[in-house]
Amino acid sequence: MIMVISYIQIVVAILLIVVILLQRSGAELGGAFGGSGDAIRYARRGAEKQLFRATIVLSVIFLILAFLGILL
Repeated sequence: MIMVISYIQIVVAILLIVVILLQRSGAELGGAFGGSGDAIRYARRGAEKQLFRATIVLSVIFLILAFLGILL
């Protein structure tokens, strides 16, 4: 059972990394140091919204699997 949880956790971790990398950051290197003059967008739309929700869901699944791995 522990091995199955470990394999599932690895798959979820890879998916989480992919989803995070797919998100459009909107801030380049210059923006990290305050050089960006773009307005901050608070509303997410379309694919960006789906990626945001997928990140939350995958994060929760990863945490649940981590706690299950500790308890078992």
